[in-house]
Amino acid sequence: MNPNLKAALMALTAFGLFASHDVIIKILGGGYSPVQIVFFSVLFSFPLAMLYLLRDATPGTLIPVYPWWMAARTVAAVITGFCAFYAFSVLPLAQVYAILFASPLLITVLAIPILGEQVKLRRWIAVAVGLTGVLVVLRPGQAELELGHLAALVSAICGSFASIIVRKIGREERTVVIMLYPMMANFIVMAALLPLVYQPMPLADLGKLGIIAILAWTAGRFLIAAYNNGEAVIVAPMQYSQILWATMYGLLFFDEQPDRNTIIGSAIIIASGLFIVLRESRSEESEQPVLRTRSRPETGTTPRVSPFLRKDKRRK
Repeated sequence: MNPNLKAALMALTAFGLFASHDVIIKILGGGYSPVQIVFFSVLFSFPLAMLYLLRDATPGTLIPVYPWWMAARTVAAVITGFCAFYAFSVLPLAQVYAILFASPLLITVLAIPILGEQVKLRRWIAVAVGLTGVLVVLRPGQAELELGHLAALVSAICGSFASIIVRKIGREERTVVIMLYPMMANFIVMAALLPLVYQPMPLADLGKLGIIAILAWTAGRFLIAAYNNGEAVIVAPMQYSQILWATMYGLLFFDEQPDRNTIIGSAIIIASGLFIVLRESRSEESEQPVLRTRSRPETGTTPRVSPFLRKDKRRK
């Protein structure tokens, strides 16, 4: 099989598993606070995360090389995770994905002050068009905006910020440090808030939380394999397949049907995101912040894929 085709199929599998992960979050969000869901997601993810972290043989301590950047990334990841879980709980799946798909656009903008990236006119136009697509989905003034819409927007912004920080410091920070701080912060913060919102969970719901951790871990492995087998420019656009999964799952489980604005806005956002990814793949001067980010927004609940891609490449 052609390596790029194999990589694309692996990526499609990965994002299908991620979409299934989000469906379970939405199901649990109907009865439990995002605080409780995030807490147990992190708790059940720790054993699987250790399988990742033990592979980091880079010499050093757990003290960050860039403590302030690590602190900023950790705060951003905690906010991203809470807001994303809340948005999935209260909004139609397709709407949440449409807003989160703005992340490549936001990464392009944030790369200017943080990475010193130079953005040319065509990419600025693509960003403007993509953000217009977000407005089409949100329909300010025409439809009532809910707290879930704000949560999805905050998740996209903070997730993009955390991704750019990884791109800035990832070459010098140990993977174990990059992974561990957001997960520990999420665990501590959510544990402190848990007594305020805790609802007893039957074994079946605890099992669903365990499945969330397994799905995220398995999807991460597929995504690493996809990037190690094929070109980033082939694999990266596969993330947009999640809108198809969202539409199918929404119809099957939640009686959700995307409205016209969500469909049109999603198409605009995806088109602009694809333009940026393809444009960067052809540029010899670009630092390619979107392609090098490579995975879903950082939530601090499961290990992030990107740092392991670099290490797996080195082993070849």
